[in-house]
Amino acid sequence: MVKYKIEIKKSAVKEIKKLPANDIKKILEKISSLVENPRPAGCLKLSGEEKYRIRFGVYRVLYEIQDNLLLVIVVKVAHRKDVYR
Repeated sequence: MVKYKIEIKKSAVKEIKKLPANDIKKILEKISSLVENPRPAGCLKLSGEEKYRIRFGVYRVLYEIQDNLLLVIVVKVAHRKDVYR
């Protein structure tokens, strides 16, 4: 099976560092699972944008998929009330 490469934008890294320590590890595991399948069960394509969303508790991870480059770019990680702003 083809594996994708994960790239996390600097702004998303800052957002991840602000999260509670016990959630950071779990969110990074969820992000790393995108290597095998960038469109897992439960992911949602955002309307009007070429971005996808996966959920982790009260947090959301927004990312873009570039199939031609086999690349997943994590754009934003935030609480569900703030992530779409």
